[in-house]
Amino acid sequence: MKIDDIAKLAGVSKSAVSLAFNNKPGVSEETKEHILRIAHEHGYRPRTMKSNKEFTKSHHVIRFVACKNTGIVTEQYESLPFFNELIHHITNQVREHGNTLIFSSFDSHSLETELSALEKDQPSSGILLLGTNLTADIIHSLQSIHSNIVVLDTCFEHVDASFVSINNYLGGYQAGQYLIQSGHRNIGYVQSSTRILNFAKRKEGFMAALEEHNLAIDHGLTFDMHPMLVMSQDAFKTAIHELNELPSALFCENDYMAISAIKTFQEMNIRVPEQISVMGFDNIHEAKVISPELTTIHVKKDILARTAVNLLMERLNHNHGHHTQVLVNTEVIERRSCLALE
Repeated sequence: MKIDDIAKLAGVSKSAVSLAFNNKPGVSEETKEHILRIAHEHGYRPRTMKSNKEFTKSHHVIRFVACKNTGIVTEQYESLPFFNELIHHITNQVREHGNTLIFSSFDSHSLETELSALEKDQPSSGILLLGTNLTADIIHSLQSIHSNIVVLDTCFEHVDASFVSINNYLGGYQAGQYLIQSGHRNIGYVQSSTRILNFAKRKEGFMAALEEHNLAIDHGLTFDMHPMLVMSQDAFKTAIHELNELPSALFCENDYMAISAIKTFQEMNIRVPEQISVMGFDNIHEAKVISPELTTIHVKKDILARTAVNLLMERLNHNHGHHTQVLVNTEVIERRSCLALE
């Protein structure tokens, strides 16, 4: 692959690619990051970046690493609303610190091998690791590749690493409390067919809120959904058809599933929230576009990004070797998809 190929893929001129690789003025920071991202996604490693001493002295090169699979962090994960917003905030935060952000995506089966090879060939100052779909063992093993890693969007308390994550337990608990305080007692639960720690914690918190009020999810009112599709889902539709009675409310482990549930109900001529209330988790942009607008748990993606970048900068600029685990609290966003019972 040549510079001409990178220019075509990035939709810019050959000279813009050269300026970006050499860290010279003439292209915006956003364009430079776009070019570098395209280059890395296609395995192109410009020699100029390795030999540019001025560049390495005045900047930290921060690598954002994602591990792709078919479950949560899909091939086009960066275009999905939650990850798109998170990446937007991370990019802004890294730029505010005067550093350069590059993106590297790997398949799950080759993550350790490819990241290790890339770091040897083109070292970064620090890594922001998207841990959404990673296990504790994988995160632990990656620590041998780089000494400066901050893991985003998951937190394993028994792993001595730096984590910045959503307080998923609190968010689930808040959702349960909200529905109960709105008068709901017959509540259904939509869970992801792909299980990750974030979803497990949300479920724990939600069930804890129900238990405080001597409530539980009735048999047959727990439904599985694909977690990243925003569309009517046939298996869910079949399960709803088979119910003798609808629950009064439905909590979904993320907004994608909540929006899918609403779309399914609309196809079935079931009115939301008049016949059933629906609540989600994440507060993605689409939560405000769906009709009715979605009541959800707000995840502060901007604070997640700022906290993670600041934590990494502390390690890089002040040689802080200790690890920190940070949970960012959530809050209920009340819209029109939930109805209080009298």
